[in-house]
Amino acid sequence: MASESQLARLGLFDARVPRYTSYPTAPHFNQTVDADIFRGWVRSIPENSRISLYMHVPFCRRLCWFCACRTQGTNSDDPVVAYAEVLRAELAVLARDLPRGVTLSRLHWGGGTPTMMPPEVMAEVAGAVFDIVPLGENAEFSVEIDPNEIDDGRLDALAAAGMNRASIGVQDFDPAIQEAIGRDQSFEVTKLAIDKLRARGIASLNADILFGLPFQNNERIAASVQKLLSLGPDRVALYGYAHVPWMARRQVMIPSDALPRPEERLRLFETARDLFVADGYEEIGIDHFALPTDGLAVAAREGRLRRNFQGYTDDTAPVLVGLGASSISRFPQGYAQNAPSTSAYTRAVRDGRYATVKGHAFQGEDVLRARMIEALMCDFRIDAAEMKRDFGATDAQLRAMFDRARAEFGEMVTVTAAGFAIPAEARPLTRMIARAFDAYDLSKAGHSPAV
Repeated sequence: MASESQLARLGLFDARVPRYTSYPTAPHFNQTVDADIFRGWVRSIPENSRISLYMHVPFCRRLCWFCACRTQGTNSDDPVVAYAEVLRAELAVLARDLPRGVTLSRLHWGGGTPTMMPPEVMAEVAGAVFDIVPLGENAEFSVEIDPNEIDDGRLDALAAAGMNRASIGVQDFDPAIQEAIGRDQSFEVTKLAIDKLRARGIASLNADILFGLPFQNNERIAASVQKLLSLGPDRVALYGYAHVPWMARRQVMIPSDALPRPEERLRLFETARDLFVADGYEEIGIDHFALPTDGLAVAAREGRLRRNFQGYTDDTAPVLVGLGASSISRFPQGYAQNAPSTSAYTRAVRDGRYATVKGHAFQGEDVLRARMIEALMCDFRIDAAEMKRDFGATDAQLRAMFDRARAEFGEMVTVTAAGFAIPAEARPLTRMIARAFDAYDLSKAGHSPAV
């Protein structure tokens, strides 16, 4: 890896850049994309094709202070049950426009805490989905699981509905760190949930863990990673904690003076990464790890790795439909986002309308640049032949983009006739290098630290 002084000279420890789960990024969405445009995009889906579907459940029993997701707290099941009814109504609206024969490549329930839904409600929602768009061959149905918010009844309902992959948030097992971030989740509770998932035939298990948390040091993150490894997840997301209290007000509860410095964050990441690799996991993109047999690792080796709002994926469906408050859909034509407010989303759906309030219709070089950034984030290289063949890029166009990035990063990038590449030693700079291919004004939003 490049030395810390080289990385510092290039601004790694000061930069704030997008995570590039989309291009353009969500701060650039606007109200020119509305419900009518969304309807047209749905109707343009080819008959008998495969799509992905994401369903957002914003409710949590507790609001973890570190979280910047669109969530809201409740101690009662009543709002969750009422929200599930709205999800079914939104599915009915979608059914009016969805072309015939469409099946699911991926179904993902996220949040929030989708496992707050009572078992019978989970079954009803899953049934409503499959009545409209059934699971296709080798489809994946994944659910975000809160170990504190799961029981046998809910697990049985999910297994009966066809769940075959689960994702569990760990963040950190250290009690002092958990207290500092407002999350109480013991190793024992987490292990019990995983054991129960495995007992129900869940063959693919993802776990999330964070670096850059308050009071975290190399010893503490190493201990948490070792505990996580003992649970045998098939893939792991190692995310950097983004301290953005101006965007996520609950983060003011986290002691900012206890946060690791940027240079320390990098060492925390390296410590965790080395442990995953030593245990046989393959590095996937900038922040994921997977066992060699996992679908994500296979996709990375075969050049089929992709990136979307859920992070890295082996799903290549051209359409992702988002259901629920704040959910984002992606079509070949652009992005569309539902109303972030649960009340506004509910009003629209109960009126029999789509809840789309903003988005972005692709224009100009958007699709080309989106693929170039995705390729860097997934494979650390841009294949010039692919850009010319699939996106109509010219040699002059590519040369201008490549030269701009090389002027900024020098020996940290490689430009050849075959394309553009980030050497292994420069991979901590990947998000910054990707930014060089971003044509939009990045001052619109405060993004997360580059490391």
